[in-house]
Amino acid sequence: MAYSATVSGERFSFPDLRTLMARATPLRSGDQLAGLAAASATERVAAQIALADLPLKQFLNEAVIPYETDEVTRLIVDTHDAKAFTAVAGLTVGELRDWLLGDTATPDVLASLAPGLTPEMVAAVSKLMRNQDLIAVAQKCHVVTRFRNTVGAPGHLSVRLQPNHPTDDVTGIAASILDGLMYGCGDAVIGINPVSDNVDTMVHQLELIDDLRQRFDIPTQSCVLAHVTTALEAMERRAPVDLVFQSIAGSEAANESFGISLSLLDEAHQAALAMKRYTLGDNVMYFETGQGSALSADAHQGIDQQTMETRAYAVARRFRPLLVNTVVGFIGPEYLFDGRQITRAGLEDHFCGKLLGVPMGVDVCYTNHAEADQDDMDNLLTLLGVAGVNFVMGVPGADDIMLNYQSTSFHDALYVRQVLGKRPAPEFDAWLQKMAILDTHGRVRPQLDRAPRALLQFPDSAEDAHVAG
Repeated sequence: MAYSATVSGERFSFPDLRTLMARATPLRSGDQLAGLAAASATERVAAQIALADLPLKQFLNEAVIPYETDEVTRLIVDTHDAKAFTAVAGLTVGELRDWLLGDTATPDVLASLAPGLTPEMVAAVSKLMRNQDLIAVAQKCHVVTRFRNTVGAPGHLSVRLQPNHPTDDVTGIAASILDGLMYGCGDAVIGINPVSDNVDTMVHQLELIDDLRQRFDIPTQSCVLAHVTTALEAMERRAPVDLVFQSIAGSEAANESFGISLSLLDEAHQAALAMKRYTLGDNVMYFETGQGSALSADAHQGIDQQTMETRAYAVARRFRPLLVNTVVGFIGPEYLFDGRQITRAGLEDHFCGKLLGVPMGVDVCYTNHAEADQDDMDNLLTLLGVAGVNFVMGVPGADDIMLNYQSTSFHDALYVRQVLGKRPAPEFDAWLQKMAILDTHGRVRPQLDRAPRALLQFPDSAEDAHVAG
């Protein structure tokens, strides 16, 4: 089916839905690299006009990747909830935008609607929204998940403590964990990106965190971000695997480039559930995504990177994860050129994921060859905090010395919680107060004069345990 619109007397035609979606996308370097972006601002406006008039039902009739050749498309079609869709079934994309911004779209209504929306519907409406719109609607989407604590409740903002080390040195990792805890970080997860993706390294790092967690009765969860097949081997050894991690994308071909399939993820999900390490809820998966991953794997199939990213959330949604993290600026300027594009993409990803019922966090980050700096990150962090992001990153000094990129620091997490009146996850908040790390107002105590002294012994004891082991 062809689509068209006229702007300033010039007629623009778009041969199919994926072309229309790509041309309507706000400018970004990855779509230019793929040859999918609008040739001019006028063409982009024409595509947005045509997209605004498109009935939502058209997305159920025209797949951007054929059903027969892609298991992600089959997942999207086969799990679509027609009853939930009824609330907006008669609307166009433009009318959905207005409806989402209206008072009818309350948090409860949006939660009920989520299974009735497809990723393409959500990506389409985001292309018609200003940043302000993305924030206003996302703030109304509450996606709460649980493992040993509660993540995503209104008024709370969690932090993934990311204690990476360039040589997987156990003392360095332990010191970074301790540093983060002292700043009230780690309630989303204590998650290490290992240098070596092998079972021995994964098991050793999991045991390090689990020893700390049990010794001080910390209500949080751990994750070593190795490949899902490594996690399966670790679980066969009965290693203390809390969350299973995997990078995912929005097409079968892109997921194959990661060495995964839906059936493999299902196997890992079932194995993690069988571990029964959770206490409050059985959300046992942790996924990471990012615009441009399908293009970088030469698996975008003519679809713009923002739509492809939103399709990845359909994969995540199937497995009821505790956390989904879009690593928004990590992929570099070839895909998101500067701070403006990174900011827009971060808000889009957060909005689209939340509207689909996915527990979204954002790694507010950039690489050093992008046209971005820490002021851009401050802006995006603040915008996401207002939008109700479930969690952000806590990296020592905001500088990840293993992955070599710039993220947000423990101090940044304190800042955004303070200026927006946010608190850590409730169970973790109570622990921080019990350990005299935070006071009742959520402020870091100026003198750590009680229980934390025991925590301060942890890096040395971790090294002793490592040597003994």
